[in-house]
Amino acid sequence: MHKVIFDTDPGVDDAMALLFLHRHPEIDLVGITTTVGNAPIDITTRNALFLAQAWSIEAPIAQGFGEKFDAGRRNGPWPTFIHGDNGLGNISIPETISRKADPRAAHQFIIDTVRANPGEITLVAVGRMTNLALALKADPEIATLVKDVVIMGGAFDVPGNVTPTAEANIHGDPEAADLVLTAPWRVTVVGLDVTMQTVMMRSDLAKLAKAGGAHVTLLNDLSQFYIDFYNHRVGDGMVIHDSCACVYVVRPDLFKTRSGAMRVVCGGIADGMTIQKPDVKTFPPGEWDGHPSQSACIGIDADAVLGLIRSVLVEGKAA
Repeated sequence: MHKVIFDTDPGVDDAMALLFLHRHPEIDLVGITTTVGNAPIDITTRNALFLAQAWSIEAPIAQGFGEKFDAGRRNGPWPTFIHGDNGLGNISIPETISRKADPRAAHQFIIDTVRANPGEITLVAVGRMTNLALALKADPEIATLVKDVVIMGGAFDVPGNVTPTAEANIHGDPEAADLVLTAPWRVTVVGLDVTMQTVMMRSDLAKLAKAGGAHVTLLNDLSQFYIDFYNHRVGDGMVIHDSCACVYVVRPDLFKTRSGAMRVVCGGIADGMTIQKPDVKTFPPGEWDGHPSQSACIGIDADAVLGLIRSVLVEGKAA
């Protein structure tokens, strides 16, 4: 059983990932922490509470920091053209939600949960890395107590999606991401190199909704706006970035990885760019030296990943 804290900024593809984690029989979702990215922190937290209530997810939800790790940086415009004005495809969301957030800040929740479960917690982060960086800053020793860190973000051998060099989650808080990637814990980066190959078609999601009942119907409804955005990029479907990171936790064999130290460019024309120094190549001394080798996903069995997601969403089992 994998004990998971899901660090997320719901967000449409975040919602699919959350339902996957909730329904997978080998996942014990022990906490949800919210960050900014697809919407401001009050909205992403409200969305997490709403989804947890709608899907009967009992895991505690802790609100994260609403700004960037570097106090000198400010949040830019929110991607409402991708996820809608409310972050969940502009579906109707009740004004009052009975679920309440944990009183602790997200980074403190992470610290407390990791310390209470040494060597057992996998952090799955699918938004900006701010909460993880704040946890490391407040309690650096947790890096030795975390089982694994799996993040959705970055682009190593392909272009970015917010600039030619940078992926959105990393670009949103580069200093936080650089700290997370260079900390002495085991990180696997599931980035655009593989996620762009996983497309859930609108027709497939509609079939899943018909077979999966109210929970998947809600997922289908909130995904329509997102699918419309992706229509001119991947056809009549959507890229399921965040679910790929969740699949890696239970089926790493469906991915091909490359090992090497990683850094994030902080500033300048390539702000937010992720760069790996592969272990199999030798370079003169540089800024990658002395940092741990981490894993970048560079290959994926997209059909098998999509098949697993379909099975878990509808049947709650790993096919």
